[in-house]
Amino acid sequence: MKEKILVVDDEKDILELIEYNLSKNGYRVQTAASGEDALELVKENDYDLIMLDLMLPGVDGFDICKIIKSDKQKANIPIVMVTAKSDEADRVAGLEIGADHYVTKPFSPRELLAIVKATLRRRPAIEEEKPIIERGDLKIHIGRHEVTFRGKVIELTHLEFRILLTLAKKPGWVMTRYQIVDSTRGEGVSVTDRSIDVHIVSLRKKLGEADYIETVRGVGYKFKEIYN
Repeated sequence: MKEKILVVDDEKDILELIEYNLSKNGYRVQTAASGEDALELVKENDYDLIMLDLMLPGVDGFDICKIIKSDKQKANIPIVMVTAKSDEADRVAGLEIGADHYVTKPFSPRELLAIVKATLRRRPAIEEEKPIIERGDLKIHIGRHEVTFRGKVIELTHLEFRILLTLAKKPGWVMTRYQIVDSTRGEGVSVTDRSIDVHIVSLRKKLGEADYIETVRGVGYKFKEIYN
């Protein structure tokens, strides 16, 4: 059975467009035109993904995302933010509070479906339980705190290792600088969002051919999707 998706948008045309295209491709779709209705549906149903417009009457998309991500039973539901094309700050803010991806208006049905499929594809991967993460010829040995590329050890600092691990756990996901900083907290190191760029430069230099880190302008960084 296809995945169940909740679409939240107060623009009737957009809501119907998304519902039509998702349903046409076999997804089970429910819709809500307000934040309040969306939260009620989330309480009563289990969803595989939520498409959430930021600008909603009453409870807006940011607040809905925060509420869902703070609920232990619902926090793992992927959220795709739907934003206005020019609102770069909103995209960054959405990612920082836990959104997994975003799509900008106007969008094509093909783009919409690609984002939905990509987000759902990543959902089951829980890398934290694996002792070794493999991305192409790059191997990250979590327990040994060691990184190898084609069998050769790459010497990294503790912080560089943590940054690489954070990005490699979720290939294709855009991580903001603040999210990367959060991943290093409690590790006995001091790092700020402004210093992340410096550490990334050093990390890339050491990785050489194994540099699978990509810059997402105006947002942050992501690890290239590599299919072993």
